Amino acid sequence: MERFRMIFQYLQSNSESVTNGVYGLLALASVKLYSCFDFSCPCVPRYNEAYGLGVLLVPPAALLLCGLLLTRQPAAALEEWRRPRGRRGKDPAVVRYMCSSVLQRAMIAPVVWIIITLLDGKCFICAFSGSVDPEKFAGFANATPAQVQQLLAKVPCKDDELVRNNTSRKAVSRYLRCWSQALGWSILLILIIAAFLARWLRPCFSPAALLQTRYWSNYIDIEQKIFEETCCEHSRHFAHQCILHFFESMRKEIQLHSFNLHREEKEAEGEENLLRGITDQDQVNKLLQTWYYEKPPLDVSQVTQR
Repeated sequence: MERFRMIFQYLQSNSESVTNGVYGLLALASVKLYSCFDFSCPCVPRYNEAYGLGVLLVPPAALLLCGLLLTRQPAAALEEWRRPRGRRGKDPAVVRYMCSSVLQRAMIAPVVWIIITLLDGKCFICAFSGSVDPEKFAGFANATPAQVQQLLAKVPCKDDELVRNNTSRKAVSRYLRCWSQALGWSILLILIIAAFLARWLRPCFSPAALLQTRYWSNYIDIEQKIFEETCCEHSRHFAHQCILHFFESMRKEIQLHSFNLHREEKEAEGEENLLRGITDQDQVNKLLQTWYYEKPPLDVSQVTQR
């Protein structure tokens, strides 16, 4: 479990190229998952649509959540959007850029699933077989409305005795498969065109603003990471100080067991400098509250002058 947590943190905090590779692997995993999935339409009126749309939309939603978990930017963007203004201004363009960047990556695997599902056509046929106009097919002309609905629901099940010898079943199946594949290719073409326009036209309008937005987006993500690392280091030193004070009454017993107190006292002195006068829980809470509500301005000139 500890190794899994370390790997997860490594994927979240590492370079952009590693993150892009992980998203690519997630897209390949969605392809493999669909190829191993045993699709079985219930072929029952009112259940076909729920099952078909569920297979088409529920796995992409799960893949989208997995994609959002692989990066730290959603939490950083949400914190930047929700935090009070304080002494540091907020740029909505930076938050929009962070959200769009992470959504573009996280949507790769869900879009791959949807396109593959539409090109295959089984889910589309199962979901919309009952919505086909029976007047377009001659095989349903002499059937009652109830029988028509029953026959249309059995279209995805080619081995069912009710529609095994029905010539209109293949016609309905081909009709829906054509619509499904046309929809899948259309979505793919639209996404390629949108990616092309976003890739080549957006920098032409305001390249300087785009560069600034990208810089501060990376800054917010890195600042949050460094702050969390600093908090962990600070809490370790604070916990060490509390434990040393707790065992102060046991100094003689510790000396009898040949513990190296001189080295620990020197380390404690250095840690007191790191604590910067923080001696209790209320001061720590106040420090964290100040960081959230009144983040310092992005200006280090005053510190340099000091």
